[in-house]
Amino acid sequence: MPDIKAIQSQLRASKIDGWLFYDIFHRDPIAYRVLGLPEVLAKRRWFYLIPARGEPRKLVHRIEPATLDTLPGQKLLYAAHDELSKNLPRLLGRAKTVAMQYSPRNAIPYVSLVDAGTVELVRSLGRKVVSSADLVQKFEACWTAEQLASHLEAGRIIDRVTQETFAHAARQVRNRVPLTEYELQQWILGQFRANSLTMDDAPIVGVGPHSGDPHYEPKPAGSSPIREGGLLLLDIWGKKTSPSSVYYDITWVGFLGARVPEKHAEIFGVVKAARDAAVNFVQDAVKSGRSIQGWQVDGAAREVIRKAGYGKYFVHRTGHNIGQDVHGTGTNMDGLETHDVRRVIPHTCFSVEPGIYLPEFGIRSEVNVYVDEHEARVTGAVQSEILALLA
Repeated sequence: MPDIKAIQSQLRASKIDGWLFYDIFHRDPIAYRVLGLPEVLAKRRWFYLIPARGEPRKLVHRIEPATLDTLPGQKLLYAAHDELSKNLPRLLGRAKTVAMQYSPRNAIPYVSLVDAGTVELVRSLGRKVVSSADLVQKFEACWTAEQLASHLEAGRIIDRVTQETFAHAARQVRNRVPLTEYELQQWILGQFRANSLTMDDAPIVGVGPHSGDPHYEPKPAGSSPIREGGLLLLDIWGKKTSPSSVYYDITWVGFLGARVPEKHAEIFGVVKAARDAAVNFVQDAVKSGRSIQGWQVDGAAREVIRKAGYGKYFVHRTGHNIGQDVHGTGTNMDGLETHDVRRVIPHTCFSVEPGIYLPEFGIRSEVNVYVDEHEARVTGAVQSEILALLA
């Protein structure tokens, strides 16, 4: 059940007349999470309006009349398209400005879930449609104390599994046992199963040029062998299997040798400085009570890499929101792929993961930062240098 009063209070503070939820075929997972909807049948369009004042209203199809019965409010019905056209204005009532899961020019793709035609339909009724992005962050991206605890517990396990993975790879190389990126990835998944962790996609395991591909996916056929003298990048994310758990997401790098090459160490030093600059920027802002936006955090990291002469190789945003999905619906630390002007707000968590992706190898260092009212803190282990795995 959604906290109707809290949503209405936020709507009034934002000078928005209502939050209009819409779905068909479960295209908008945000709506289901914010509203606390179960897995309902949704083969016909449904609408749900939470007005800034007054009772919510719902509009559902006559052959799926119980779709929104778990939610409070007056129910309106439609079957034919002309009945929908008649009842949609009644649903909206006096609301002139309504928020929807829409983002102008698709600036925030994670929130831009309502199709253009439905936005056009609402606008044709003389209503102004604004983005629900800030509302979504407030009511979907903020963690409870229990979710923070699940993140920290997952983090303790993943930090340990990460180090065990490096040790396993080093052991196989020392013993001259063949090992590929894909096989090491599957070994990690076995550790996840043993520790009651889950993930939406398999972790990234990349060596050599593959470490320079931010979204590399090792496959059963064609993945590279892990050998002495190679850089090994691990990007591992996961969460507890208990309901409402949230993700932990990190990237570490190791070198399969006794001594890390100077070029690798140099690049890691730049990436580390960029990571720390972004984290310090957030921590200083929270401590002083200064409001900051996602693109500014990205800028703090990107400037370090630019000044070092590697700007064109930083082809990824600095970070993303973390929630029940590894890429959550809150503010992203992004001034590159988008210009995220959403504020960094208390009780949210995000990654800070600058990288330099050269043709021959890539370096990324990723930590998670959790923000509350008084401080911002890194929630897990922090890499200070490339691990020399055969030392």
